[in-house]
Amino acid sequence: MSAQIVSGKELSAKIREKLKERVKKVEREKGFTPGLAVILVGDDPASHVYVNNKEKACLEIGMKSEVRRLPKETTQEELNALIDAYNAREDMHGLLVQFPLPAHLSQEEVLARISPKKDVDGLTVQNSGALLSGLPGLVSCTPKGVIRLIKSTGVEIAGKHAVVIGRSNLVGKPVSVLLLNENATVTMCHSKTKNLPEVCAQADILVAAIGRAEFVTGNFIKPGAVVIDVGTSRVDGKLKGDVKFDEAVEKAAYITPVPGGVGPMTITMLLENTIDAAEMFH
Repeated sequence: MSAQIVSGKELSAKIREKLKERVKKVEREKGFTPGLAVILVGDDPASHVYVNNKEKACLEIGMKSEVRRLPKETTQEELNALIDAYNAREDMHGLLVQFPLPAHLSQEEVLARISPKKDVDGLTVQNSGALLSGLPGLVSCTPKGVIRLIKSTGVEIAGKHAVVIGRSNLVGKPVSVLLLNENATVTMCHSKTKNLPEVCAQADILVAAIGRAEFVTGNFIKPGAVVIDVGTSRVDGKLKGDVKFDEAVEKAAYITPVPGGVGPMTITMLLENTIDAAEMFH
């Protein structure tokens, strides 16, 4: 048996076509264009690539995009003032500060500053709390993309045993809550979990989000499982996921590749969140 590849690239392309139509509809019916503002501090090369991709994606579907690239010496006060200015602007509906920040700047302070209504990354305490409480809010992009990828396989999530490896605020925790909201039975694993391969091998749906290249081998995977690989690590210049693909593809029914799986979906969900935020704002 060889798994069916779940392409985030293909699913993204379909969703973006619909988002393009939504942007036109907003312009036609409400008279404005959804806009995303991104603040990038410092010179982290990966962050520059991500931000360029976000800017390009916005423009491709007809949204407004504004990127402020700040020197790494930027003070917390200067950054806070810029966040306040974007919070007040009515033409920018989404606001994102690219992480990681230079060491002297506080991620917590930044997240406390961003207006929850513009928090298209879904990382503020208000939006995280809304997710946990089952209330409407903006949902973190990568976890939202993971759920869409699982649903695209046609596999029913309700009643399934889902195992999530990783407990970060960015992916592990929110994706576990989203799976619970879809009526899965969820087990959350991490570095201190005992008998990790045995626990994972019980999963109908396995989400790997630990950031360790090829950590999840074939013996972690139940035959016929859906495997979603969130990891991206650079090994000898190549991008690798958390899952040892060659072994997993022989056992799973569905699997996402790295690259081309979760990555494209993250940016697509960011675009969707920005349009949602724009519609709610107006």
